[in-house]
Amino acid sequence: MATIEDRQAARDAKLDELHEKLAGAVEELVSGDGWKRALTFAANFRSRSFNNTLLIWVQHQAAHEQGFVPDPMPTYVAGYKQWQDLGRQVQKGQPGYQILAPVTGRFASATPASTDSWRRLKKFEKPRPGEAVRSKMIGVRPAYVWDASQTAGDPLPELPAPTLLEGEAPAGLWEGLAKQVEAAGFSLGDVPDTPSIHGANGVTNYTEKSVLVRADMDAAARVKTLAHELGHVLMHDPENADTRLHRGIGEVEAESVALMIGAAHGMDTSGYTIPYVASWSAHVDGKEPVDVIKSTGERVRATAIRILDQLDTPMTGDGTPPGIERESTHRNVAAAQRASASHTPSATAAPKQVALADVRGMR
Repeated sequence: MATIEDRQAARDAKLDELHEKLAGAVEELVSGDGWKRALTFAANFRSRSFNNTLLIWVQHQAAHEQGFVPDPMPTYVAGYKQWQDLGRQVQKGQPGYQILAPVTGRFASATPASTDSWRRLKKFEKPRPGEAVRSKMIGVRPAYVWDASQTAGDPLPELPAPTLLEGEAPAGLWEGLAKQVEAAGFSLGDVPDTPSIHGANGVTNYTEKSVLVRADMDAAARVKTLAHELGHVLMHDPENADTRLHRGIGEVEAESVALMIGAAHGMDTSGYTIPYVASWSAHVDGKEPVDVIKSTGERVRATAIRILDQLDTPMTGDGTPPGIERESTHRNVAAAQRASASHTPSATAAPKQVALADVRGMR
């Protein structure tokens, strides 16, 4: 019979394997095209963290190459029990895709404002009278999801997908983005042409708290530019410590946010131009390129989700099967059909401790 130590060692080995897979996936994002493909995929699986999106991506590609799944791209993913709740069963022999699931602990404090006052509650322990209680992430564990093509059973309802003509912008997207620019305290205006803003399509000025967008572009280009500038507004305040840490990659981040916003609305991403990833990821002092790419990917995803959460525009699905209850990641016309957290195998071993940067935004 396996001991607690044996189970913990097995779990740690799985986590080490997952981190190796993740590092390998990140190392492949060395070109603008590779980064663009990853973000386009993440936009359609935006209910997952950037790290878990990459893990699903690479494992599905391997499953396709081995003949387990018919298509190279996943459709919906969910845990074993969630598929059963939808009247579907994972087919025999189908490999699950390992992802990193958060492990949380309960903490209590009589003086919540003091960061050093929080103590972790034991299992079934109740807080003392007057204490505040909160949960926070303390580690990760392996979890498993399967693609819809690996299951059989009741048919899944099909969500309507936005369709756009060339040069057309999604209905209401400009207005929704403009509202967020103004809510952030920036004015929004037009300029007649690119010479008016020194060759750019748009410009964000933090000193004047203004955003300007060229008026002589088609609707799709204008809305993409506005999404780019909103990325600057939300991410690149010169007084923000993250902006200083990520100096030199602001344009990559803003363009990546715009790409995810567009992809979530069914816009063609072929026109997006993202600089060579290896060049900017290698020039952050004290950071390894792999760590820069992972943290930047999650920063971009979190900003895109923040924007999407405030939009009422029709969007593509977020990678979770229709019919599963799950915490909302964005406001969508298909809100009633959003889906659930992944099933994770039970285990009694203590979770492996990891750095906060490794688990930020994890789902």
